[in-house]
Amino acid sequence: MPGRSLRHETRAAVGLLVESARPDARVLGGAVLGLVCAALLEAAGPILARMFIDDVLLPRHAESLTIAALLAGALIAGSLASLLRYIQLARLAGLAMRSVQRLRERVFSHVMRLPIGFFDHAASGRLVSRVTNDTEAVKGLYVQVLFVMLDSLVILAGALAAMAWLDPGLMAVVAILIPAVGLIVFAYQRFSAPAVARTRALRGDINAAMAESTAGMAVLQASNATGRFATRYEALNADHLASRRVELRANAWLLRPALDFLAVCLLAAIVGVFGLREFGGALSTVEVGILYAFIGWLARVVEPLIQFTMQFALLQQSVIAASRVRALLGLEPAIAGAGDGTGNGREEGAGDGSIVVDSLRFAYPGGPEVLHGIDFAVAPGEFVGIVGHTGSGKSTLLALLLRFHQPSAGELRIGGLALERLDEAAFRREVAVVPQEPFLLAGSVRENIDMGRGIGPERIEAALADAQADRFVAALDGGLDAPLGEAGSRLSTGQKQLLSIARALAGAPRVLLLDEATAHVDSDTERAVQRAILGLRGRVTVIAIAHRLSTIQAADRILVLDHGRLAETGDHDSLMRIEAGIYRRLVELQRIEARTTASEPQP
Repeated sequence: MPGRSLRHETRAAVGLLVESARPDARVLGGAVLGLVCAALLEAAGPILARMFIDDVLLPRHAESLTIAALLAGALIAGSLASLLRYIQLARLAGLAMRSVQRLRERVFSHVMRLPIGFFDHAASGRLVSRVTNDTEAVKGLYVQVLFVMLDSLVILAGALAAMAWLDPGLMAVVAILIPAVGLIVFAYQRFSAPAVARTRALRGDINAAMAESTAGMAVLQASNATGRFATRYEALNADHLASRRVELRANAWLLRPALDFLAVCLLAAIVGVFGLREFGGALSTVEVGILYAFIGWLARVVEPLIQFTMQFALLQQSVIAASRVRALLGLEPAIAGAGDGTGNGREEGAGDGSIVVDSLRFAYPGGPEVLHGIDFAVAPGEFVGIVGHTGSGKSTLLALLLRFHQPSAGELRIGGLALERLDEAAFRREVAVVPQEPFLLAGSVRENIDMGRGIGPERIEAALADAQADRFVAALDGGLDAPLGEAGSRLSTGQKQLLSIARALAGAPRVLLLDEATAHVDSDTERAVQRAILGLRGRVTVIAIAHRLSTIQAADRILVLDHGRLAETGDHDSLMRIEAGIYRRLVELQRIEARTTASEPQP
């Protein structure tokens, strides 16, 4: 079964290479033809040597013209073979680099379109390993394995053809080497394939552990957990070392040493067969030349086989890496029925920004239902707040509105159109989100607002003003061009969040979704966010999930979720009048918490 699995993965890897190399099919065909010509020219060398021994050296017919012709032929054939091989391998290397470039870009583009649910479970380190290490390993399959094996097979075929032309009997002796090599490769595969697969998996785990530890270094140091994480990292490395040792032992026994031994046995067999065939009689000059030619060709046969088998270790690694890349490419992108992201979908835009949620139900794969028949409508330009206890379904509802997941039942409509009918590019352009945890690039303020959209400076400045972020940006050294450091390290949490709001507004969205945008900010920043939201009223449809209820007290309407159901709806005043209401209880609890915090002695 391991052999069948490897064969299947090899076919899949080759299919991946063919897809990437298809634009360069003519280059590949020309390069293969060039290698065949080079192999034929190289095969002429021993033939010319045999002619020199048989026709010149042993008969002592030392004619200058004949010797000069043979030497010139050998020199020209060898020079042309080397030149052809260099040119073709250079062309193949260029083809390989272009193919891997296309593959890496394809993988990255595909990852960018995967559903958010995939990233909820995918470790970032392992994903980075897929996009970088595994595609690099596929490049090894192109640049090293494919080229060396192709070149070796062409040389081997040329040498065997020349041998068969001179002496089919001795060629049959040499051909015994081929099945012997097959047995060695089969044994190598059986011993090393599981270790190779485990090594690549452990490499992804090592990358994931490193990424996780680096991202949470402050917490690890503060909680004195660095030693435990270092121990876990050492255990992963120890497993990786043990797996690599299994590979290396298989390489040491079953690759070059085994082939070298076979070559010695084959040389003895050729000499033995030649001697037995002439036993009891004088050797003819012709047969002496043939023996020399076969000994010369033996190296040309054995060396390609050695190179072929030496590449098999890299072949297994590359095949496994290619299968992982292909598995990643096989994942369905988010919203398969939507447009292609270029504005060419079946429908476009968020229309007037109205939102309708009709009998919405949702359950995560393999889990219980989270939302149970939610119904509500939002008018264009309306400001709606959504509140509820932890686990009530607020963030899930927002994720569905963002088209990160698809409903189990019911329908979501924006601008009168079902979400799945909206073109991807138009949807992302006209429906903006401000996440709970702000994400900033290690660039300038301008770059973080623009995000590659080509937004002009006037719109950027207007967005900063609407987000109440223009004052602190103006105070930065460099203003819009001030570098923010990695993940915005030069800014406070509140400033990062205001920039996130400005980024969302810079695209002139019709709908703005806020996911607890004030959860981790101070009171002054919260008031700035409130002013920003109120300034959008009537122009942009705003839906804000809020943990701090003061953020949405001025909302036109507040929706209260409870265990996945819409329990209450109304504005702040009407909800506060409901005796034993969920919203009223939440407000009172936060007031008690605020008074308790204010009464605690400050250090």
